[in-house]
Parts: sequence; structure tokens; C-alpha cells
Amino acid sequence: MAEEMNSQIKDRDIGVEMRESFMDYAMSIIVSRALPDVRDGLKPVHRRILYAMSELGMTPDKPHKKSARIVGEVIGKYHPHGDSAVYETMVRMAQDFSLRYMHVDGHGNFGSVDGDMAAAMRYTEARLSKIAMEMLRDINKDTIDFQPNYDGEESEPIVLPARFPNLLVNGVGGIAVGMATNIPPHNLGEVIDGVQAMIKNPDITSMELMDYIHGPDFPTSGYILGRSGIRQAYQTGRGSVTMRAKTNIEENNNKARIIVTELPYQVNKARLVEKIAELVRDKKIDGITDLRDESDRNGMRIVIELRRDVNPGVVLNNLYKHTAMQSTFGINMLAIVNKEPKILNLREVLYHYLQHQIEVIRRRTQFELKKAEARAHILEGLRIALDHIDEIIALIRSSSNTDAAREGLIERFSLSHDQAQAILDMRLQRLTGLERERIENEYNELMVKIKEYREILANEHLVLEIISTELQEIRDRFSDDRRTEITVGEESILDEDLIPREEVIITITHTGYVKRLPVSTYRSQKRGGRGVVGMDTKDTDFVEHLFVTNSHNYLMFFTDKGKVYRLKAYEIPELGRTARGTPIINLIQIEQGESVNAVIPVQEFESDKYLFFATRQGVVKKTPLEDYTNIRKGGLIGISLRDDDALIDVKLTDGQQEIIMGTAHGMSIRFSEGNVRSMGRSATGVKGITLDEQDVVIGMDVVDQELDVLIVTTKGYGKRTPVSDYRMQTRGGKGIKTINVTDKNGAVVSLKMVKTEEDLMIITSSGTLIRMSMEGISTMGRYTQGVKLIHIRDEDAVATVSRIDKNEEEPEDEEWIEGAESSDSEGQDSTLDEGSVSDAEVEGDDSGSEA
Repeated sequence: MAEEMNSQIKDRDIGVEMRESFMDYAMSIIVSRALPDVRDGLKPVHRRILYAMSELGMTPDKPHKKSARIVGEVIGKYHPHGDSAVYETMVRMAQDFSLRYMHVDGHGNFGSVDGDMAAAMRYTEARLSKIAMEMLRDINKDTIDFQPNYDGEESEPIVLPARFPNLLVNGVGGIAVGMATNIPPHNLGEVIDGVQAMIKNPDITSMELMDYIHGPDFPTSGYILGRSGIRQAYQTGRGSVTMRAKTNIEENNNKARIIVTELPYQVNKARLVEKIAELVRDKKIDGITDLRDESDRNGMRIVIELRRDVNPGVVLNNLYKHTAMQSTFGINMLAIVNKEPKILNLREVLYHYLQHQIEVIRRRTQFELKKAEARAHILEGLRIALDHIDEIIALIRSSSNTDAAREGLIERFSLSHDQAQAILDMRLQRLTGLERERIENEYNELMVKIKEYREILANEHLVLEIISTELQEIRDRFSDDRRTEITVGEESILDEDLIPREEVIITITHTGYVKRLPVSTYRSQKRGGRGVVGMDTKDTDFVEHLFVTNSHNYLMFFTDKGKVYRLKAYEIPELGRTARGTPIINLIQIEQGESVNAVIPVQEFESDKYLFFATRQGVVKKTPLEDYTNIRKGGLIGISLRDDDALIDVKLTDGQQEIIMGTAHGMSIRFSEGNVRSMGRSATGVKGITLDEQDVVIGMDVVDQELDVLIVTTKGYGKRTPVSDYRMQTRGGKGIKTINVTDKNGAVVSLKMVKTEEDLMIITSSGTLIRMSMEGISTMGRYTQGVKLIHIRDEDAVATVSRIDKNEEEPEDEEWIEGAESSDSEGQDSTLDEGSVSDAEVEGDDSGSEA
């Protein structure tokens, strides 16, 4: 006995044994537990849960069943691990904040975004979701291979048919031995569009696929800052994207508050609220007076109340810096390919999925062909029987038993065993004429299908057409709008070559909300059409500026402090037609108390173009546009202002225009731009009009001989006066009277060049808003008081006047697009009263100034 035992003992180096045993263990973890298969995007436990629920008949058209029943089925037949691990996996598959498209339709408490645990499995119920059925479709048609389960008594699928690219659509995360995967979820429609593009162009690159798959689309929505990380991940399989919460800044009783409505993916809301409270308690963030979580079944809402004296933009930036309101998602597209872990780029992921689908369609077609041929074979035997029914009946009656009858049929009519058995099993009712006709029809239909199946198996293009058609059906059924908005991050640098040059529409509201839309958003309509809604605005807000520009053109923002900020048009977030827009303060770093007073689109910083400035104290300045070529993120000095002065407007000119200015006391002056010499960027400027004591400039515009001058006063009076009534004068004079200012009509609040095709929007200091046609405003001489445009109460006054296109919400045809403000036109007036963001740099200039 001892000798037998000694013969079984082998000497082995412990280092070699440990190395080989650990590698076996590691590969088991990698392949069988932690990493997804590139074909269906599932780990084994996910695949087993879906298959077990399918085998239990827990389909979407059946009632929910207890989760404990599902978990017991999974661990009893397929997954020999702990029940808690299986249940936690199933719970995640039912959470709308974890999966972009849920595989499990849960009933009961399945946890929350606050990190609350799901109820025990004995309390919750579940069934397969509708889209999960597409993962399992055709599984019983020999489309995939099966393998024995852990005890050899059952079989389980090695991979699911996965009729949509689940690896990208729902993403996956997992940690194996020495490696990890972290693939973000994507929009189903975009991913399917990417597969369709690969079907049409097998040589398509990852960068070209980004025209269809724009980036991750998280179930919790939010923002992704920049595309550089997305581009890197799609090209190399590794990258990092910065996610940011979606916030709004609301004004309430002269106090601002930050409303958080969407969070970055996988951020725990309760922990976030605790972290903000901790930062306030430790005085790391100043200005927050109250913090409330008002989330309910209708959506997320975290309210952060602020003190009156703080800049909400600064507080928001601190929240992004110190909390999970801005987080990073590290992308590592690692998956199992042919039983080996491999890092894949975007094209490789879709390529392997498409190859899987080709195999699934081929195997399904082969299964259907085999089934059809078998049935056709039986029908051929039945047709023979019907043609010789009397002889067959006689043969059967003369046979001693069933086996003898079967052998007789086989020998007499050259039938197969299956055909002979089918004839013996045939009921007498099949002898009727109608039944005979049905057999013939079924046989003919089967022969057509058999021919079709053989053509599919012989032609890969037909296979790809089937894949394309079925993917489009899934897209039509389950695709939805993108939730996560991809915008421009503060530290992101976009490769402009990757951004298409196209005409876009920029809209800016009176209260400072901006957005970008494709020109196609406003479809061509016949005159008199109903139009389309251009933006969903507040009752006291409206679209003040709407112009067409190129996506690569610059937008220059000038503030009342004399500073200028710059963005590319593509940096303005592209939003839906009815979306309100993004606050300008979220895009440019304006300081506290600073407001945007002019927006000018610029294609190139040409040497023969000028910016013409006007201030409240009557100072004007003309500076070459090319002096503003390099504008830092923190802004740049556009004009140096005296302590008691403010910039009121800026216009883009060619240096040869005529300028008209108006004052609060009813004076105006019209002079040639040539009277103002060109000077440096940070120069103060020269006198444009001499003001009486307590008088200030309220408006400046470029003269157009075909337009009228509109004057509106604080007490709601106004008029239009032909521009020809204003004679040319020398710069710096006191000017001439433009309206007779009295106690009845009040001081002048606005002077603008207008045309009759526009509308006028008047807002009072109490928030009353009225819109009227410019045609309805009387044309009068300079010395008149004007007519009443809006009834003003004693304690109220006109605060703002804006001109807007009649069709800013309903463009009628392509002429409107061509006639809109464009990037090559002179700068248009803009009065955007909005808050501030952060400290900005001030850059000086050695140019001189002139009083």
C-alpha cells in the first residue's frame, strides 16, 4: 500500500506549481466571471439570469414572479455561487439609473440613486423586459452553442444571440485578475446607426463611426465635457471622459439658488448632498444658506440656496471642483474575444458583433432550411399517398401489423421511413379535396422558402440585408433620444478638423440663455404657415437674438465692464428646438456684477473691419477687429472705462459708416465714423456727444438710410422718425433734439434703428412684457412727444426695449434664413442681463487715450 502511494507522489517545483495554478485560476476568473463577451456584452452571471428567466417563461406578457424563485433557478442549475451575488446582479439589471436599457422589469423596491438597498428577494418580483427578449430571440433555432452546466445535468448557452449591440448599449464594468473593464452605456439608436454604417462600408474607421456614435449616453443624463477623451477611447480602447451634473440657476426674491436636476453616472445622490453639507460646515464653500433634496417620482431636484451677495457661478464652479457633481469615467473597452481578453477600439467592437450576427443569421437560416426540407419531405410522401390512396389502403388492410405496413409502403412506393410513418399517421379527413389542396399549397410555399433560404446561405449580402432590416426594426421599437449632452469642457481642446463646417442658428434670450441649432431645424414653409416653436422660454423671457452663422465662426461677447469674451459657435451647446438653452454664465467666465451687452458673430478677424464702442458717458472708440484675435478664457479688455462709466453697445463696421447716438434727455447726434480715429484695444476713446449734467447715453446704432429711428421713453411713449430728419453733425457736439421730453412721457430709455417688418418687445421694471408690430407705431417728427405704446403705472417704468424678427418663432421660408442676422453683417444689438461666473484677467494696452 505504501509503495502504491509513493508511486503516485511526484516531485514538483513549488514556484512552477504556484505559477501554473494561479494562471489557471486567473483565466477562470477572467473568462468565466469578470469580463463580458464581445458578442453579447454579458458576463456569465448576466447571461445565466436572462436564460433562466426565459426558461421559466417570465416573459413581458406574463405576470411578475418572485425574485427568490429566479435566484434559486440560477444558482440551482447554472451559477454555483452565492445567492446574494446573483440577486444583486439581477437588481442592477432592473435599475433605470444603472442600465441604459433595462433587461429586467422589476416590481417592488429595487433600490435608488441614493444608494438604498433593494428589498429582500422574497419581497420583490421580476420578469424579462421587452428589449431583453431581443437578446434571447431565436435562441431555440440553433443560433448559438450550448455547453453542459456545472454538474452536467443541464445545458446553458455559451453566448446569447443578442440581436442588438448590448456591449456598447448598456456598457459593463468588471475587475478580473490583473485587468479590468469599464465600458460606458450608449444610445441604442446611435449604436445601431454605427452598425448600419459598417454594413454599408466594411472599411469604416473608428473616427468615421463617431459621425454616428457621438459618445456615451448615461442613464442619469448630465453632461460630458469635451470630445477628446471620447475620441481617444474610440481610437485606442482607453480614454477618460469628464461628466458634470446638469444645473440651473434660478432667481427667487432677489436671491439665487442652484437647482441640480441630473447627476453624473454612478454618483450617489445622498452622499453628494452629505458632501456638500460637509463642505459648507467646514467653510470650504461659502455662500450656501440652505440645502434640500426635493427629488420625487417626477424627477431629481436638489436645491442649493445662496446668499444674496454671492456669485452663483463661483459657487457652482466650487461644487464642480470639490464634489462628485463633476466626475471622471475611465473608459477601458476590454472584452473576451475568442476566449481571450482583448482591448478593443470602437470599430473592433462593432466588427466582432457584426460577425456574431452573421453567424446567428446563417445558423438560423440553416435551421429553418432543415426544418422546411424535413416538412417538404413529409408532404411529398403525403402527395404520393393521395395519388395512390386506394392501393395504399388495400396494402395497409392486408398487412398483419404496423411494421409490416410500413415496410410494404417503403418497398412499394420507394418512401423513406418518416414518409411511410406519416402516411400511417394520416387521418381520414386528409382525404377530402380541401385537405388535398392545403397540402399542395403548403408544399408550394415551402419550396419557395427553401429556395429563399438557400439563396441567403449562398449570398453574404443577403445576410447583411437581413441584419440591417432587423436592427432597424429594433431601433424603431426601442430607440429614444440621447440623454447625456456632450458639450465643451473648460480644459477640453477640440480638434476643429473633426467638427463639420455647417450653417447653424444661434439663439439668445433676453435673460441670457443661449443655444445652437442646425439650420434644418427651421424647415421651409409657405407664406402664412403656422411655423414652429423656436424655444421654450419663461413667461418673462423671449428670443432676443437669432442669427445664422457658421459652426466655426467666433461669437464675441462684450460686457458693461468693457471686457470681451469669445467662443466658437460650435462651443455653444446644441439643444433641441424647444429647449430653453444654456445660461451664458456657464460658458464664459464673467465677473460678479458683469452683464453681457452685445454679441457679435465674426468669421475672420479682418484688418479692414472695426469694432465701434459707445459708453454711457458719451465716449466712443473705433478699434481694428484684428486687435481682438487673441482673447483669453478669462476675457480681455475691450475698452478702458472711467470709474463712473459703462459700455452700452458695440457694432461691427467697415470704418465708413454713420453713427447715431441718443441720450436720456432726448438729445441725439449723427456723425461719420470717419471722425473717430482708430485707436488701441485698451484705449479709453474720444467724446462722441457732449452731455448735459445728469444726462447719459442710452443707445447707439449704425445708420441705415432705409430704416427709421425708434425712440421709447420710461413712461411708455414712443415714435418712429425717418432717419433723414437727423442731419449730419461733427462728433463731440451737443446734438439735436430727437424727442420732446416732458413729465408726461419721461426720459428716453431706448434709441434704435428699426424696420417695419420687425416687432418691438417692451419690458417694464416690474416684469410686464408686451410685444407689438413696428408698423403700429406712428411716424412723427423729432420735436413731438410720441404716442403711448404701453400703459405704465405710477411706480413702474420701461426697463428694456428689444427689436425681434416677426418670424423668430415661425420662419416662413428660406428667404428668412438668408435675411436673418449673419456672421458677415454688422453687429446686432444685444441686452442680456445675466449674472457672473468667475474672476477674469485684465490685459492692458500701450495705445493712448483721448478725452
